[in-house]
Amino acid sequence: MYEDEGELTLEQIEAFLAEMDAGNEVVAGSKIHRIMVAASERAMRITSRMNAEFNSLSDTRAQMERLFGRPLPKGVGLFPPFTTDCGLNTRLGEGVFINSGCRFQDQGGIYIGDRTLVGHNCVIATLNHNMDPSRRGNVTPSPVHIGADVWLGANVTVLPGVTIGDGAVVGAGAVVTKDVPARTLAAGVPARKVRTL
Repeated sequence: MYEDEGELTLEQIEAFLAEMDAGNEVVAGSKIHRIMVAASERAMRITSRMNAEFNSLSDTRAQMERLFGRPLPKGVGLFPPFTTDCGLNTRLGEGVFINSGCRFQDQGGIYIGDRTLVGHNCVIATLNHNMDPSRRGNVTPSPVHIGADVWLGANVTVLPGVTIGDGAVVGAGAVVTKDVPARTLAAGVPARKVRTL
């Protein structure tokens, strides 16, 4: 087990997560922004080791628990490599599987329901930058909610604020910019409903 230099305190983590969950704009250089940067550095240390020093899937699971800061539900699995900008604001249900090459920008909150499958090289983003060039360094968090029994095909990108309903399938390469109803097949750029499942 490695020691993390500059590990965040519980108080800092709780303040950071409360601000993220409130959806407030984070001003570049502010106290919350500095905690966000520290959380990113922590996540990069953990994922660098996890991705470079693979020993077993059980070891990967232990590293994920350390990264997410909590025990994982039964049956959660991940094939490295995996990267995240934070790690502290991801919630996974039982039996979730994340395939190799995925990237989670989870500061704004990523919630993935039971038995959901996340395909190779998927990106889930939860932050938007301010559109005003003078405030472009500021970010606004917006969570992504993915229901139970969802399948995200390879190379899917899910943008901030999107909800994907239970049992939905998102086709490979899709960019999900709007909510996907339950039991719907969506595909394309931007993703659109193809049919009901």
